[in-house]
Amino acid sequence: MPTLIPGQTVPDLELQLTIQARFELSKQKPDTFTMLVFYRGKHCPICKKYLEELGGKVDRFTALGVSPFAISMDSKDRAMVAHEDWDTHDLPLAYGLPEDQARDWGLYISEKRPDSDEPERFSEPGLFLITPDGTLFLAQTQSAPFTRPPLDELLSGIELVRDKDYPTRGTAT
Repeated sequence: MPTLIPGQTVPDLELQLTIQARFELSKQKPDTFTMLVFYRGKHCPICKKYLEELGGKVDRFTALGVSPFAISMDSKDRAMVAHEDWDTHDLPLAYGLPEDQARDWGLYISEKRPDSDEPERFSEPGLFLITPDGTLFLAQTQSAPFTRPPLDELLSGIELVRDKDYPTRGTAT
């Protein structure tokens, strides 16, 4: 599984959004970061809760110069159900992430459990902060759905990074 290294350029992504638009990572020009939140898919109640919380804080992230996007390997049909049924406010939802690109980002891949409504394969969660020049600032991946970065702590950290010009860490990996 490839490892993305902080301070280095990340792979580009081009995906459809549930709002009938396209997301292109290389065209994002946030003041501080593009935040990519990879989620398991519409079958995941923990993802729903996390993305609804994030959706309720989009304005706070935007005020810090952060453009958040949620991304899954879900099909369009599954993504549209999440878009319609989840209260994600103005959080853009991208779908159709190919498995090979999920692997390029170092995401763990899981297979469907018997008798579940999971897709055949899906990525486990990850959260990445990408600088305006397309380099990795922060990466967090996990192999199970149970823990996520607390959003209020992340907001505080981003504020510190922005206000104190805090450098990218982990570059000696």
